[in-house]
Amino acid sequence: MMETTPLEGTWSLLAWYNETQDGQRFYPLGPDATGYISYSRDGFVFVHLMARDRLLYTVADPFAGTAEEDAAAMKSQITYAGPYEYKGDHVIHRVTQASCPNWVGTEQVRQVAFKGGRLRLSAAGTFMHGREITAYVDWERPKP
Repeated sequence: MMETTPLEGTWSLLAWYNETQDGQRFYPLGPDATGYISYSRDGFVFVHLMARDRLLYTVADPFAGTAEEDAAAMKSQITYAGPYEYKGDHVIHRVTQASCPNWVGTEQVRQVAFKGGRLRLSAAGTFMHGREITAYVDWERPKP
């Protein structure tokens, strides 16, 4: 068991946005994306982010989507999981499973900031859509 950290437990997504170096802001999954991040006491993190209004498959079988349906499903969500290490001002997510196969085996480092009961995770120097960005992900404890 790890020591208890202020990250421990489940958090609900408030917003995920990215900013370019010149201050342009964009929302990869839309301004109303949903999701959770959960830090377990035994040292694992589980993340799922998704667009609010995802396109449905024509059948309710996750393995029977068309190539177009599969592409839309993949591009409208991000998931990853693995062990984590809390360092106070940052956290290291050591990815062992991910919807983006290139993340498996990587360390995703996030700056940590708490304000008014909310959590902000950020990552500078990330590349998305061919541009260098800083990613900001804001969380709060979910309401029952």
